[in-house]
Amino acid sequence: MKIIKVNDKMQKNYAYCLAEPMGKNFDLDFKPELTPKQMLKLGVFGGKYMTDCKDEFPKDWFKKAKLNSKFHDPTLNLFRIDASQPLSIWRKKGWIKERDPRGWFQWYCRYYMGRRSSDDDRQIKRWKAIKRHIVQVRINCIQGDLSCRPRQRQAILHWAYDSRKI
Repeated sequence: MKIIKVNDKMQKNYAYCLAEPMGKNFDLDFKPELTPKQMLKLGVFGGKYMTDCKDEFPKDWFKKAKLNSKFHDPTLNLFRIDASQPLSIWRKKGWIKERDPRGWFQWYCRYYMGRRSSDDDRQIKRWKAIKRHIVQVRINCIQGDLSCRPRQRQAILHWAYDSRKI
């Protein structure tokens, strides 16, 4: 079992075990359409989300990632639009837990790497709840029209659903 040690701007002296092989043995109800590497390459979270924690994850995830270490830049997002809420809102709503101070995507990256935790069920339920946005895009847009509901499509992308397929 491999231990990952984390020391970045948001987490100091945190460690976790990789209990599963990378990208394998997911919960049966959890079927993301995109890997973290694919999401970073497409453009998510204004490019700012993962800039100080690259040492924690495979280097190849960042080779073609659209990142900006200085500021949140929505033009780096696939749909070139801001679909994020500030971290302060996430905290206020109780979505952030100490083990993953950056939220769902950090949880997903670590889960994808092979970490399993007591927070998995909650995060998977949150992931499943995004389907309501997929339904709205399907109902209101012609299939393949990526200009329809770009903010909602970007938000869907933030949850590892490939909104280009809708």
